[in-house]
Amino acid sequence: MPRPVHFEIHATEPARLIAFYTDLFGWQFNAWGPPGQYWLIRTAPDADSAAAPPGIDGGLIKRQGDAAISGQPVNAFVCTVGVDDASATLANIVVFGGSIALPRMAVPGVGWLGYGKDPDGNIFGVMQHDPSAA
Repeated sequence: MPRPVHFEIHATEPARLIAFYTDLFGWQFNAWGPPGQYWLIRTAPDADSAAAPPGIDGGLIKRQGDAAISGQPVNAFVCTVGVDDASATLANIVVFGGSIALPRMAVPGVGWLGYGKDPDGNIFGVMQHDPSAA
């Protein structure tokens, strides 16, 4: 069955979003291709290692047009990042310059889910695994 193998974040000001995601999740960004246009994102120390947690790596690309107009529906996939503490991560989203799209909520039997927006308005989820969530 097909599954996601890569993600991309579109950025009006790439340096600002690189700092945001580095501060929030500790992701590593490495320039690739034409200068100032694309960065590879490493979400785990060694994605090829058997010891690496499940997940995918991605990329950040300079936005090729205007950011989404306020009030328009999202026209992309929303990726959710596994975190140890959803409440703390949602608080840090604001500290690092983002905003909360939807506050933390229980997904019964699964965990705690919330949605944030990075400084460019891109929506992403954070999920804390907790089978006792209700």
